[in-house]
Amino acid sequence: MSEPIRIHGINGPVVTIKGKTGLGMMEMVYVGEERLVGEVIGLDSQKTTIQVYEETGGLRPGQPVFSSGGPMCVTLGPGILRNIYDGIQRPLPAIQKESGAFIGRGANVPSLDPNAKWDVTVTVKEGDVLSAGQVYATCPETPIIVHKCMLAPGKSGTIVWIAPNGSYTVNDVVAKLQNQNGEIEELTLCQKWPIRTPRPVENRMGSTRPLITGQRVIDSMFPIAKGGAAAIPGGFGTGKTMTQHQLAKWCDADIIIYVGCGERGNEMTQALTEFGEITDPKSGRPLTDRTVLIANTSNMPVAAREASIYTGVTLAEYYRDMGYHTAMMADSTSRWAEALREISGRLEEMPADEGFPAYLPSRLAEFYERAGYVQTLDGQEGSVTLIGAVSPQGSDFSEPVTQNTKRFTRCFWALDKALAYARHYPAINWNDSYSEYTSDLAHWYYDNVGPDFMACREEIAGILLQENSLMEIVKLIGSDVLPDDQKLVIEIARVVRVGFLQQNAFHKDDTFVPMEKQLKMMQVILHLYHKCQDIVARQVPLSQILKLGLFDKVIKIKYDVPNNHLELLDGYITEINEALGRFLNTDYRKGE
Repeated sequence: MSEPIRIHGINGPVVTIKGKTGLGMMEMVYVGEERLVGEVIGLDSQKTTIQVYEETGGLRPGQPVFSSGGPMCVTLGPGILRNIYDGIQRPLPAIQKESGAFIGRGANVPSLDPNAKWDVTVTVKEGDVLSAGQVYATCPETPIIVHKCMLAPGKSGTIVWIAPNGSYTVNDVVAKLQNQNGEIEELTLCQKWPIRTPRPVENRMGSTRPLITGQRVIDSMFPIAKGGAAAIPGGFGTGKTMTQHQLAKWCDADIIIYVGCGERGNEMTQALTEFGEITDPKSGRPLTDRTVLIANTSNMPVAAREASIYTGVTLAEYYRDMGYHTAMMADSTSRWAEALREISGRLEEMPADEGFPAYLPSRLAEFYERAGYVQTLDGQEGSVTLIGAVSPQGSDFSEPVTQNTKRFTRCFWALDKALAYARHYPAINWNDSYSEYTSDLAHWYYDNVGPDFMACREEIAGILLQENSLMEIVKLIGSDVLPDDQKLVIEIARVVRVGFLQQNAFHKDDTFVPMEKQLKMMQVILHLYHKCQDIVARQVPLSQILKLGLFDKVIKIKYDVPNNHLELLDGYITEINEALGRFLNTDYRKGE
């Protein structure tokens, strides 16, 4: 604009301008002489409201506001992986070189390194007709991920010129396209996309494949599908971040987007350090080769926290469009909702439950609905799986963020403080958690794990449910009055809880457990249960069975049987049969 518009008022991250400005809703702007990044969030005939994504200290009325001419966008291209961004896709390592440990105000560093060279293979030839989403060039972004440069949504035309294969930067022209209007468009390795607009797909498909995490309580009891959405609610110290770190390390997604949204700086430091040291079990390469970290800690500007999850999910959709399966961890959406509440208060909007804005449910829906298993515009299959941590104050799951998140996710992993303090990891409470994906995934389990997987899972869940009911009785009158068949349920439930649901993230064989071992472990536990049921029915005292030590031996399967020697589990079946056989062959009665 020839004459810059001027700031009228400043209220924290909210800046107002009087009169007509010509700015559009959700337009990205630069505020003040330091050109702080902001976004238009309110318009009427008297004033324009802008939220600024940087610290506004030192801004004064009368300073200029400059239009960018478009919405808040991210730059998409090779160089995203291995990078660490803030909430508005500014690369933190590059900023650190310029301004030190803290981000300087108005830092204007390109999201993708403009000087980095990429070995580009142009995959089209002159005369080819391209439509949106089709690939025109590829390059190895990391040793395990091939980056595919796709024609941006909304574009189509005929290739009229291509560059020879070779080394190019993200801004070099590698092809030229003549669109339907006869105009020539230059195609580079990168494109821009507005963060609040979902990227288009050809078709949304049903979620029929699980996201394998190697965590037994998740994979066997409360699975999540690829393209699904899950919530991990839990109070302070229950292990939300630890659980998300474990999922990021071990889940079978191709690309991991980890968003630290309003979390403590030391937790993000731990994530950055751990991810850099971990070897990817699938490739043997560093895990960072397929990971993007978005760090927006609690001391960073609150408005950028609100934008960070949109930045993360847009990056996830971009790699999904290449045909990859992506998983995004948002830690935590409660801090994001608190940012909404703070900005809403600055805007003097009418508050709803607990001060959160009335549009909190719709914002949560907008985010979680961007998950999905899809057919891309190029005809490939890809998915975005969203896993959001929720931090209810005082572990109160009835608060608005948790309750509204349950409405838009089909998987709920409720973390329990008592389990966490008892060193039971993952501290997912099997009585309060649920997954609605189980029936959708039944055919996959039948074909790929075992025909009896679902039956074993349901029986294990039934044992835990029975134990929950029996423990209510035990609390009132003690366990001595229970008959032996009910005592057996409590004992076998202990085996399930300690030997199956509880895992050791630091043990080489227990940190990740393949589905085949999970099924065999359930089969051994249930075989022990059924054999003991038969013996107890013959009035053999349970105390005699417990003296054999079989229950404790089965609990230790997770440590004693390596993941690459599952045939050893068959020996447990034989040992159970031999140890309990003498009870079946003897006319044993209580009191004899």
